[in-house]
Formats: sequence, C-alpha cells, structure tokens
Amino acid sequence: MNTGGQASAQVGAVLAQGGDIPAPHIEYGQIAPMLVVFGVAVAGVLVEAFVGRRARYYLQVPLAFLGLAGAFAWTVALAWRDDPHHVAAEGALGVDGPTLFLQGTILLLALLSLLLISERGDGRGAVGGHFAAQASALPGSEAEQRTTEAGITQTEVFPLMMFAVGGMLMFPAANDLLTMFVALEVLSLPLYLLCGLARRRRLLSQEAAVKYFLLGAFSSAFFLYGAALLYGYSGSVRLSDISTQIGKDAGNETLLLAGVALLSVGLLFKLGGVPFHMWKPDVYQGAPTPITALMASCTVVSAFGAILRVYYVVFETLEWDWRPFMWGVAILTMAIGSIIAITQTDIKRMLAYSSIAHAGFLLMGVIAASPDGLSSTLFYLLAYGFTSVGAFAVVTMVRDAGGEAGHLSRWAGLGKRSPVVAGAFAFFLLAFAGIPLTSGFTGKFAVFKAAVEEGATPLVIVAVISSAVAAFFYVRVIVVMFFSEPDADGPVVVAGPATAVAVALGVTATVVLGVLPQPVLDLAGQATTHMFVR
Repeated sequence: MNTGGQASAQVGAVLAQGGDIPAPHIEYGQIAPMLVVFGVAVAGVLVEAFVGRRARYYLQVPLAFLGLAGAFAWTVALAWRDDPHHVAAEGALGVDGPTLFLQGTILLLALLSLLLISERGDGRGAVGGHFAAQASALPGSEAEQRTTEAGITQTEVFPLMMFAVGGMLMFPAANDLLTMFVALEVLSLPLYLLCGLARRRRLLSQEAAVKYFLLGAFSSAFFLYGAALLYGYSGSVRLSDISTQIGKDAGNETLLLAGVALLSVGLLFKLGGVPFHMWKPDVYQGAPTPITALMASCTVVSAFGAILRVYYVVFETLEWDWRPFMWGVAILTMAIGSIIAITQTDIKRMLAYSSIAHAGFLLMGVIAASPDGLSSTLFYLLAYGFTSVGAFAVVTMVRDAGGEAGHLSRWAGLGKRSPVVAGAFAFFLLAFAGIPLTSGFTGKFAVFKAAVEEGATPLVIVAVISSAVAAFFYVRVIVVMFFSEPDADGPVVVAGPATAVAVALGVTATVVLGVLPQPVLDLAGQATTHMFVR
C-alpha cells in the first residue's frame, strides 16, 4: 500500500474541489519527550539571542538539565502504559517498547554527558576548560587571546547539544526512511560544529570537525540513495510498506539489494563499523572530550536503535541475504578495532578503537535477529554507555600544562599520584574488557548467548578471541598507571564537582549492572514483548 501516494491523491482531490486541506493528526503525548528536548533547544537559541553574555551560562545549564530530566520522566511514563505499541505523527514515528528503552537510555547518558559539558568548577575558567572562548577566532590569533583573557565562554554548546539529542531520540523512532534521514541530519549537524570547539589543540579539533562533516556528508548521501532505491522498489518510504512488498517478492530484486546495501552503509558509518570507521579515531581525538563522551554513548545508542528498527522491521524476511554481509562487517569490526588499538599511544584514540571493537560485539545482537538478541543489545548499549562516559570523564581530569594529558606515557605512575582516579579508570577498562562482576561481562555474555542460540557460534568464537586481544591494551594502561614511576613533571588531576559526579555515577552503574543485572535485563526483556511497531 502506497500511503504516501494516497495522501497526495487525497490532498489533490481536496484542492480540486476548493476545500480545506485536512490537518494532520499528531499524537503530542506520544512524542512529547522529543518535543520537550527540541523546545528546550529552541529556548536555548532565544537565550543566546536576548540574554546578556554573563547570564547565559546560568540559564542554559539548568534549562538543559530540566529539559533532559523532563523528557526522561515522560519517557518512563509512556513505558509504564499497558501497551506501548503505537504509531504517531501520521505514522512517521513509532512508539514501542524498544524505542522507549532506547530513548530513556539516550536521555540518561545525555544527562551524564551534560555534567561534563557544563563543568566550570575547576578553577581554570568556566566552560572554557573544554571549549574555545570564541569559535570564529583563528587558532593562536590575537582575537583568540583577547577573548580567552576576557573570560568569554561558549554557551552555544547547550542548544547545539539539545538539537543533537533531539535528533538522537527521533532516529530510532523513525517509522519511514525520510523521517529517519531528517533525524540523521538533525543529530549530525550540531555534532559537526561541536567537534571543532575544543579549547586546546584548536587545529586538531577543527580538522576533526571537517573530517567528520565531509565523511558524514558522504554517508548521508549513501543513506539517501539507498532510500531512493527502496522507494523505487516498493513505491513507499514507510518501513511497513517496504516490508510488505518484500514479503510479496513482487519488485525488482536488484533495486532491493542495492537499496539495502547503500542504506546499511549510511547506518554503519554512524556507529563506526569497519570499513566505515576511519573517521572515528580522528574525531574522538580532536573533539572536546565531553563531546567525545556524548558521541561514544548517545550517538552509538541512537545509531544501533535505527539499525535494529530497519533490520528487525524491514529486512526481517531477507535474513539470508543480509546476514553474510553483517557477519563480515562484525568480524572485521571486532578484529580491526581490537588489533589496531594495541598500537595506539593516545588515550582517546585507544578508546576510539575500543568503541569500534564494541560496535562489532553489538552487531552480533543484530545478526541474532531474535527477541533475545534485541533485549541483550538494549542492555549492552546501556551498560557500555555509562562506562564510556565515565572513562572519558576521567580523561578530562588528567591534565598537564598543555591541557589534557593524552599520551599514554604521561599516565605513568598515576596510580601513585591519584589512586582513586586511576582506580576508577582501571575499573572502566576492566569493564570494557568484559571482566566478571562488571557490566561489560554481563553485556557480552548476553549478546554471545543470543548469537549462539541463533547458530552464530563461529562469530562468537571470533568475538571471544577479539576480547582476549582487547584485554591486552586495557591491561597495558593499568600497568602503566600502577607499576611505573611517576615523572617529576607528570600531570595532575583536576576534578571539578560535576565531573566527579559523572565518574561516580559511571562507576556505580558499572558495578550495579555487573553485580545485580537481572532487573535491567528483565526491563530490556519486557521492552521486547512490545517489538518494533510496523
């Protein structure tokens, strides 16, 4: 059924008769979390336009926190209904169990990331501890020096972040390909800007932003071309209509397979799957670390949510066609992410390759294509998100005269200088490695189990080997921190209160989800009882 064509025909008939165009029916209550976030983003833009420079920060921070907290509360309220299984906004958005779980995860992780973005209590200048004083000033120029000395800070980061989070909420909820493309652009464009706003190493930050923008534009083009081919195949951009047409097997198979391939390229780029991962290390290294934390947690959750919706709703009956392709991507992603991470000497680049490897582990839940695969992926995304934000929060705390101490050699002896901070970072690394009694172990075990049950045992063997390889570079960092002598001019730990809270929450979540994971596993399982709405 071509719903888009029928709607156009109805509008044309109304106009021919001289009548009024019928207003679309929008279920505002169903999509309220997204509306709240976008509303706060618009309010943040108005604050930038009409409020004095000195007062903006004190309005933007509470506004962003209240917006995210209110959206999360509304999401929880929607999830507690008897049947969260609806389409909204004329069928453009799906409100179902997995989507609400993913949106709640994104909002929680966004709140945690906002603690890092809003940090200004370190005694080294307000938000300028992480962000450039003036984005338009050339690096090293006199204008940059003047704005820095004047104490000017970037508060545009807050509405930009809110727009990005709004796009992240919409991405996994999109029920047609055009809405999904709009959500992809809404979440991506603010991130391109935010990546270029680092206070230190400005040129590296701006280079990261340009690379992210150019490669992101290519991936968006692939996504849009794939959507066009699928429209040509099915006559509709609605996910359910495409699925129905595939079930009938009544279209051009070449258009279908080409559309699946191009759409997958656009989606795999956002989560950093090999061979579409080349942007990730450079962007993670060059971006302000709080923005890196936001991308490593919220963007990954959103991208996987969109992949799950597409593959579980549209391509479910094409499993034998796309599964071999996804097997290859997952194996390459796990292997290359784990192996190349060994050679890294920059902490943020190492965590970037770690993120690539974890994307490969998460793809096993997609390959499983079962309710257990879906629920285990949801749990893994939540657990990995908290650990990632906590790890990058620690990175922001270890500083020397040039800013963050990025090189691994600068972390030598940190366990003797600051045992609490080094212990927290070591704990996050052990969680990444999947050591028992951490959330990482529970998440990996759940995903591996789901993959084995669906006949992907060889893939699990590759994943276990990759995990063993990855454990090497995690342990190497721990050895450097605790079994090396500190340099006399080594870095110091500068911990603002908001960053300390973010680390504490990350450690708490990693412990709880590792020691007592069953309530959250049950919650993820309940979300899958109301599978993606069609």
